[in-house]
Amino acid sequence: MTLKLYELTEEFEGLDDQDRLQVLIDFAETLPTESGQFSPLFGNEECRIQECQTPVFLRVGVIDGKTFIEADVPKKSPTVRGLVSLIVEGIDQSDPAEVLSLPDDLLPIFGLENALGMTRQQGVLGMMSRIKRDLRAALDDKSA
Repeated sequence: MTLKLYELTEEFEGLDDQDRLQVLIDFAETLPTESGQFSPLFGNEECRIQECQTPVFLRVGVIDGKTFIEADVPKKSPTVRGLVSLIVEGIDQSDPAEVLSLPDDLLPIFGLENALGMTRQQGVLGMMSRIKRDLRAALDDKSA
């Protein structure tokens, strides 16, 4: 697990499901704005995570040997925005090999597997699958 992602799990330790959800919603406010160095994410169907009911857009790559990730999620969806923010904060600027070694299901490490419904759980699996696929593609492009 990446060091930053591990540090973020401490925010959820010892909490019941309701308090974990509140911490997750608090993370919704910390989702960084886009860098501005690329085209806007929102509405870019190539960046949309199809497994998510809520519109979730991710851009993943490798810059200077580190994982680069940015995302956009509507503010009217604080739970999903919190999940995405947690993932972005936890893996941005990490070693790509560490990110690729993460489990697809991150919810158990935060104790959120019982706090969130099946639809959101499937969305997290879809996000992690996309992150890993795009990261592998970026690494392949760098080595070609």
